[in-house]
Amino acid sequence: MPDLKATLFSEDATAHAIICLVNNEPVGFAVYFYNYSTWLGQNGLYLEDLYVSPEFRNVGAGKAIIKYLANLAVKNNCGRFEWCVLDWNQPAIDFYRSIGATAQDEWTIYRLSGQSLSSFAES
Repeated sequence: MPDLKATLFSEDATAHAIICLVNNEPVGFAVYFYNYSTWLGQNGLYLEDLYVSPEFRNVGAGKAIIKYLANLAVKNNCGRFEWCVLDWNQPAIDFYRSIGATAQDEWTIYRLSGQSLSSFAES
């Protein structure tokens, strides 16, 4: 298990996390980082993870987190704010559509990880 404290909250962290509080109790979080688009010639903000406790879904906690990050992207002159969602997660898809987000269906994500990553790197 990676050291989340070091990778998210240290001075040299390249990823960041925010926690959503309701009455001083944590009810959700987001992990994000900045990327770069050669298409736009600008940084972007990429949302890696968004989680809201089930009892706080549909009451605005997720929207508050997304809005905070959108404002952060605007403040930092990002050209876009992006994330991925699993194709079976219809409640999340419906939520993202409700805030005006659009699917980028023409893109397919490719990944190297674990042994495939190591094997390719060493080849």
